[in-house]
Amino acid sequence: MAVALKTSVRTVEGVKVVDCSGRVVFGDEASALRDLVKGLLTDHKQIVLNLGEVTYIDSGGLGMLVGLYTSAHKAGGNVKLAALTKRVGDLLQVTKLLTVFEVFDTVEQAVASFLKAVG
Repeated sequence: MAVALKTSVRTVEGVKVVDCSGRVVFGDEASALRDLVKGLLTDHKQIVLNLGEVTYIDSGGLGMLVGLYTSAHKAGGNVKLAALTKRVGDLLQVTKLLTVFEVFDTVEQAVASFLKAVG
């Protein structure tokens, strides 16, 4: 049985962190995550997607991530990825998306990178 995507949002030192678990797949899950992050971007320009518990991303999910990256930059913000599983990291490497996104080992490192950029 596929695990539906679950998300929760928290604030770490002024940066919005979206914790994701399950699968990011084309359809309702990717749409829900996209809508959540786009909503956050209206008030918060710094967003970290914590993918530590994401087990699978399909092409639709990848497309949605690229779309979020583009939307964030157009809005003057940024979306960074944190805590990739080996499977998701390999997928981003194969698709060359590791060259697009800033990726960090931990949420804390990703948040710190925003704070350094401001400070």
